[in-house]
Amino acid sequence: MYEKEKDLVGAFLRGQVDRRGLIKGLGAMGVTAATAGTLLNMAQTRALAQDFDWKAHQGKTVKLLLNKHPYADAMIANLDNFKKMSGMNVEYDVFPEDVYFDKVTAALSSRSSEYDAFMTGAYMTWTYGPAGWIPDLNEWINDPAKTNPHYAWDDMLPGVRASCAWNGQPGGELGSADAKQWCIPWGFEQNNLSYNREMFEKVGAEVPANMEELLEVAAKLTKEVGGGVYGIGVRGSRSWATIHPGFLSAYANFGQKDLAVSGDGKLSAAMNTPESKAFHAQWVKMIQESGPKDWSTYTWYQVGADLGAGASAMIYDADILGYFMNGGDNKMAGKLAYAPFKANPEAEAPTPNIWIWSLAMSEFSRDKDATWNFLQWASGPEHALFGAREMDFVNPVRASVWEDEMFRERLNESYPGYVEQFEVSAPGASIKFTPQPLFFDLTTEWAATLQRMVANEVPVDEGLDQLAASLDRQLKDAGLG
Repeated sequence: MYEKEKDLVGAFLRGQVDRRGLIKGLGAMGVTAATAGTLLNMAQTRALAQDFDWKAHQGKTVKLLLNKHPYADAMIANLDNFKKMSGMNVEYDVFPEDVYFDKVTAALSSRSSEYDAFMTGAYMTWTYGPAGWIPDLNEWINDPAKTNPHYAWDDMLPGVRASCAWNGQPGGELGSADAKQWCIPWGFEQNNLSYNREMFEKVGAEVPANMEELLEVAAKLTKEVGGGVYGIGVRGSRSWATIHPGFLSAYANFGQKDLAVSGDGKLSAAMNTPESKAFHAQWVKMIQESGPKDWSTYTWYQVGADLGAGASAMIYDADILGYFMNGGDNKMAGKLAYAPFKANPEAEAPTPNIWIWSLAMSEFSRDKDATWNFLQWASGPEHALFGAREMDFVNPVRASVWEDEMFRERLNESYPGYVEQFEVSAPGASIKFTPQPLFFDLTTEWAATLQRMVANEVPVDEGLDQLAASLDRQLKDAGLG
């Protein structure tokens, strides 16, 4: 970095120049906006190194196990800054998601010391933590000798941070005072509406504001857009992943739970209440009238691909899925928009269930302190800003990043409604499931029951009663009910 550019960036970091002044000044020096972001990240990294001994583990190597994902891409793109600042080396293996979690389970269950840290979903830590495969990261977060003073743990969005902490007791409240921080939130997904603006305009449809309107608008789009386009895309495969996105977000907005927790800590199924049955009936009708013909095969990939290709007019799924479909070589790139969704017309605001890509440390790492050195950088505010400004690091988990002008302007320019849907939903965003060790088995059975309802193999009321009875038996057999 030349001295003039360095001085200008330094003035910006000190608050002496605003963003427009920074971009204007660098532009006059022949520096593009993209390069300006890179220079700013370099300067922030240098400033970070002045307040903490990042070189305490100089010469050491940590190895990561990563899922192929834009979050991993952003980290890899910025890795040289960490290496220069810390003097450490970072190695990594990257696998596609269809085999990734099996790789993690194999490494942890065999007590392998090959990997020091890895990407994980918060749900997975409900297995990894009680099994003794990952340590409680509070040990490092709360140690000022090991965590830099600008890490800003409180900058993490409260609902997201709490959703990554659990006391290990089945039914225990996420984020409780005695919770262990099994992982560090990295990036997350809220579940809201992503829709095709041109298709909505073509048929004169308004963005739906609740479940009743969603059914009506989805049916209208299915009938009137033409070309085989269907109205609403949601997941349908026989998997826990069918329950957690739009379905559970809407379900929770009606105040419904997956499980009830008694005063003595016993768990029981809670999805056969009258309110739950009414919601399930709406959801099933929506899919039957306005979903894809082969809905029972639909995963994240099919839901997103149909929106990006123009086969569907709208999806109720992860906001970042809609984000990715609005770019690249997708046929509908530039034609999509976003809206918050409050399924229950009586609710005050949306309450999306969330998926959180997180970073966890292996209990079998040979050098946990060196590993934490890397983890706090990768989950810190400086790297989060780099990913948000320069890469596709959405949704960041830090409030400060959502306040950043460069990031907000980038979203507002190309992703209409994205910032608004995020801000309306974020206060109510958290994991809505009850943490317990049978999570994957029970939610997969829930998805299978939903398939039977949509296929008219069982009435909604009867299907939910059968599901609740089956889950109660499994909970009792496991000593949880």
